[in-house]
Amino acid sequence: MYRMSSARTVAAAAAIMLVGLAVAGCGSSEDGAAQENTTTSATKTAPATPVEDTGGNSGQLFVADPTIVGAHPIPFTSWTRVADDRIAVNFQTGSPECYGVDATATETDTTVTIELRSGTRADAVGRMCTMIAVFGTLEVPLKAPLGDRQVLSAA
Repeated sequence: MYRMSSARTVAAAAAIMLVGLAVAGCGSSEDGAAQENTTTSATKTAPATPVEDTGGNSGQLFVADPTIVGAHPIPFTSWTRVADDRIAVNFQTGSPECYGVDATATETDTTVTIELRSGTRADAVGRMCTMIAVFGTLEVPLKAPLGDRQVLSAA
């Protein structure tokens, strides 16, 4: 009769135990208990209200670039009144050598909602870019003086 050495026996037992744990981890959770719903939905939320920065703190100045590729909405954290009909929004994005921003203002009698978008600059598509966060600022022209209207972020 064939006999295993003790080292082989321990290794075989460990392998069986690991397989058992893997199978138990992949088992069903249908134990009758209520399960937490972990799915998220892409429901549209109300615009956020960034704070007014009266100290004039600004970051790296960006110029609006409507040619950005893969544009997606990003929030801005604060804004500054630059002139009666112009504000500057402050945000975080990637390096200005590779990433650009663009914005659209939707104005009503009581609010100014800024949709800020970030994407890859057209001349940087396919280029290696560093993954760093940059504090940026973009000036956004308004059709009418800001007055006492509330500034909102669409993202």
